[in-house]
Amino acid sequence: MLHQYILHNDGIREASAQVFSAGQVGLLSGWGVFSTIRVIEGVPFAFERHWARLTRDAAQFHIAVPADAESIRRQLLTLIEANQARHATLRLVIVRNGGGMWEGPPVGRTSDLIALTADTKRWGTSVKLAYVAQARHAACEFAGTKIISWATNLTWLEAAQARGFDEAILLNERGEVSECTSANIFVANGNQVWTPPLSSGCLPGITREVLLGEIRVPGIQIGEKDLRPADLEAADEVFITSTTRNLLPVSRIEEKPVQHPGSVCDALEQAFEAFVRRYVAEQRGAVPART
Repeated sequence: MLHQYILHNDGIREASAQVFSAGQVGLLSGWGVFSTIRVIEGVPFAFERHWARLTRDAAQFHIAVPADAESIRRQLLTLIEANQARHATLRLVIVRNGGGMWEGPPVGRTSDLIALTADTKRWGTSVKLAYVAQARHAACEFAGTKIISWATNLTWLEAAQARGFDEAILLNERGEVSECTSANIFVANGNQVWTPPLSSGCLPGITREVLLGEIRVPGIQIGEKDLRPADLEAADEVFITSTTRNLLPVSRIEEKPVQHPGSVCDALEQAFEAFVRRYVAEQRGAVPART
């Protein structure tokens, strides 16, 4: 559930405060970008990576973002402290305020920055996945952007859950595996680990980015490769990744159980958590002591 306070532009407000207007086009049309950030010991994990992706996506959608990333980080720390959200999930959103016939009277800002925190969801020890065909258009210029027009993902997720599954695998127009509604997907065969490339239409998740670029486990190779449903169903292990899940094994895809020995996923999870702990320790060391 949403915590008591939100960040709205440069001020902390009650979550129930009337700070939005019907004429904010971003809210009416889903014209905005967002990122979900894990808060650990009061530290927004990988904030720099999240901000860099959000900024790239915002530029693609002509959405103005604040120039001072460090100022935003400090405002997020203020929100975390206000909500006592030292271990939580943080949502950072930037919505556009003008454009189109439904825009309202000028509010003096081209965009609004909004941040919220909530308790982190418990996902269990594994997930069951269903397929959704034609769910990603990899050739679209906006493929892989993280925008607040999220209703299709939520509807596919709801439909999968109504069938007894936990998440949905989204296939692109070529029948290739792209991603899940809110997670990236990986397969392991022996000690080789693969995830769909960005050309599949998937979103460049931050956990995915860290695994590909930072995590090194002796004997395990991680890379990108075009994948099809048959590749998932024949794999030794399948797991999904996201900010709030880390690495989560897949136990079933449609009616087919995954072999699921778990050794590769476990090794990568341990290495990833070690990376997270180092990041948090470094960030906590960088914050001046309070007087």
